[in-house]
Amino acid sequence: MQLEQPSIENMEYMLQELAEKLQVVNRSIMDAEDYNIEKYEDLKWMYDMVVSKGRLSASETQAFINELAAIRK
Repeated sequence: MQLEQPSIENMEYMLQELAEKLQVVNRSIMDAEDYNIEKYEDLKWMYDMVVSKGRLSASETQAFINELAAIRK
C-alpha cells in the first residue's frame, strides 16, 4: 500500500494496523474521522515506528496510545 500520499483511506489503514499491533481494546480512538488530515505525518511516523519495532513493551504501547489520543481532533 502506498502510504506516502495523505488520504483518509491511508489513515484508516494505518489506524487499523496500529490498533492490531498495539492490541487496542477501545477501538473508538482509532476512528479515522476523529483525526485531522493535517496530522497525517505524525500518524505516519507513529505507524512506521510501530511497524519497524515489531514487538513493543507495555510502556511503549501505552506511550503510542497516548500519542494517538494527543493528535485526535
